[in-house]
Amino acid sequence: MASSLVDWDLAGRTARRLSGSGPETTREEAAAVVRELQECAATAVAHVEQLTGLTPAAGAPSPVTAVVDRPGWVDANAAGMAALLDPLTDALEERTGKSPGALARAIGGRATGIQAGAVLSFVSSKVLGQYEVFGTGGRLLLVAPNIVDAERRLGVDPHDFRLWVCLHEVTHQLQFTAFPWLRTYLEAQVQEFVQASDLDPAVLRERLREVVASLSDAVRGKPVDGDAPGGLMALVADPAQQAVLDRVTAVMSLVEGHAEFVMDGVGPDVVPSVRILRKRFGQRRKGVGPLDRVLRRLLGLEQKMQQYADGRHFVAGVVGLVGMEAFNTVWTSPGTLPRKEELTDPQRWVDRVLTPY
Repeated sequence: MASSLVDWDLAGRTARRLSGSGPETTREEAAAVVRELQECAATAVAHVEQLTGLTPAAGAPSPVTAVVDRPGWVDANAAGMAALLDPLTDALEERTGKSPGALARAIGGRATGIQAGAVLSFVSSKVLGQYEVFGTGGRLLLVAPNIVDAERRLGVDPHDFRLWVCLHEVTHQLQFTAFPWLRTYLEAQVQEFVQASDLDPAVLRERLREVVASLSDAVRGKPVDGDAPGGLMALVADPAQQAVLDRVTAVMSLVEGHAEFVMDGVGPDVVPSVRILRKRFGQRRKGVGPLDRVLRRLLGLEQKMQQYADGRHFVAGVVGLVGMEAFNTVWTSPGTLPRKEELTDPQRWVDRVLTPY
C-alpha cells in the first residue's frame, strides 16, 4: 500500500509494533467478551430499527460484525486511509503532470509512514467501534480490548456498556445499508475535493508530512508548538475545497448525531444504566490528560466531538419539532441533507425541506 504520500504497509507495521495489547484478561475472559459483543451487536439491530423506523434497503448485503484487537483495527484503517489518500495523490499528479521520482517517492512515503504509524497506534488504543465506509467497506468493527479498558476505567456495568456501544455502531451500519447512496455521495465529495484542488502534489506531500510529524511528536510526548498544524484540516486552503468540507462536515455530523440520539434514545428499559453511561462517557471524551488533549486537537478529534454535539442537537431538535417519521426525510437525497448552518438551527432545515412553498 505504498503511495507518494504514505507507505501504508510500513505505517501498519509501525502501529502494530507500538500499540499495546490492552488490559489483561484470561483466554476464557477474552473469548467471553468476543461472544457477548457479537450478541450485543445482533441484539442492537432490532432496537435501532424500532427506534428509527429504518430498515436495510432491498438487496443490501447481510451485516458483518468483526470483533478485533488493536492490530486488527490498524490493518483495517491503514487500508481505508490508503483507499482515500492514494487516489487523491494519483489524481493530483495526473492533473498537474507532476510526480516525484522513484527515490523521492520511496523516501517520503517511508518517513511519513513511520510517523503515521505512531498516530495510528495512539488512535488504536482509544477507538471502541467503527463502521467501515471506505476500504473494504460494509463491516462493523468492535475493538474488544478498548471496550474492556473503557468499561473498567469508567466503573460501569460491562453488559450495559457493550450494548450501548453496539447501539451507536449498529446505527451507522443501518444508515449506510438503508441508504446506499450515502457512501456514493461521500465518495463523490472526495472526487469533487480533488477536482477543486490545484495544489502541487509536492506541496500536498510536504503539508501532510508536517501535520503527521507534529502528531508523531505529540505521541512521543514532545512539546507541541502553539502554532502547530491543526489536524488534517490544515491541508485545506482553497475556498472550493472548503465548501466540499462543509458538506462533508454536515453529513458526518448528521450520521454521528443520529447515532448519539439513538444510543441514548433506547432508554433504561434496554440499557438500565444509560444515564450513568452518558455522564461518565462524556467525561472520557474530554481527554484524560494534557498529552491526550493535545493529540485530540491535532488529530481533529476535537472537531469530531463538536460533530457529535451539533449533530445530536440537530436530530433531537428536528425530531422534537416534527417527529421521527418526518425527520427521516433527511435521508431522501443529497438535497435533503442538513446544511452546515442548519445543524445548530433545526427549524431552518424544517422550513427548507418540510415546509411546502
